[in-house]
Amino acid sequence: MRSALKEPTAGDALRQSLRHVYWIGGGSGSGKSTIARRLADQYGIQVYNTDAVMPEHARRTPTEDAPFLGQFAAMDMDERWANRTPAEMLDTFHWFHGEGFIRIIEDLLQLPAGQPVIAEGFRLLPDLVQPLLADPRHAVWLLPAPQFRQAVFDARGGTGWTFIAKTSDPERALDNLLRRDALFTDRLAEQTGQLGLTALPVDATVTEVTLAKQVAAAFGLDD
Repeated sequence: MRSALKEPTAGDALRQSLRHVYWIGGGSGSGKSTIARRLADQYGIQVYNTDAVMPEHARRTPTEDAPFLGQFAAMDMDERWANRTPAEMLDTFHWFHGEGFIRIIEDLLQLPAGQPVIAEGFRLLPDLVQPLLADPRHAVWLLPAPQFRQAVFDARGGTGWTFIAKTSDPERALDNLLRRDALFTDRLAEQTGQLGLTALPVDATVTEVTLAKQVAAAFGLDD
């Protein structure tokens, strides 16, 4: 259940103010950043990386608006990644509850309205983005297959990841993280289906070029 947020009403004015935004959400390791950069280069679109501003957004979000963030901040590394089940990790992760999402909206509203922008990151939850869409084609979620996600994490260093390496059991922590992210991807698939939003499967058979073309087509960039 999502925590209570002080979100602006997504009326027509807000949707029109964000109509130049293209949204790429999805599970970790699905290629969101890679595809966003490729499309930005090809179509002259600015990229807004929501992952990069997470620390700033955490600082800007009042404690009363982010109870799960406060709980997470109080945990040690083992409590966060090694000692809880993947389901518990999923259900208590602050960004998966939409905490701080309003900071993303605030940032986007500060960008020039005449310049198209791709917002990308796992924090772009379908039920939060959908009310903001003036054009439903402007949002896509990438859903990585488990084997694809594992390969991406291995390429990134696996248990050598800084925060994973700080736990007492890096292998268990990484396994928990991968299982949590698989559950998150399943949730995204369910939500996008319920809301009639576009979701694209990502696996080893889909090349970067092909995926970029699929996202561009979904966005209607060549129309």
